[in-house]
Amino acid sequence: MLELDEVKLYLRIDGDEEDSLITSLIEASVELCEGILRYPLTDFDEVPELVKNAVLFSIASMYEKREGEGFKTTLDVIKRLLSPYRKESW
Repeated sequence: MLELDEVKLYLRIDGDEEDSLITSLIEASVELCEGILRYPLTDFDEVPELVKNAVLFSIASMYEKREGEGFKTTLDVIKRLLSPYRKESW
């Protein structure tokens, strides 16, 4: 859904030193958002911009707050961003 270069541009990272970290954050953020949505992002014909922004926000928050502080607030924001697309149950 999101390419490494696109995420690095969003995070304003130039070097390649943290590529593996960023790749793992992309995967974790996609899984997190899919859990909130209650369906995989591959179900979209085209992923809405709001959903992409929720994934990017999640990545940026995890990157900046690696110690985990403030994650509850981040999770609340992501839930609000994804709420228009969330299914009631699995």
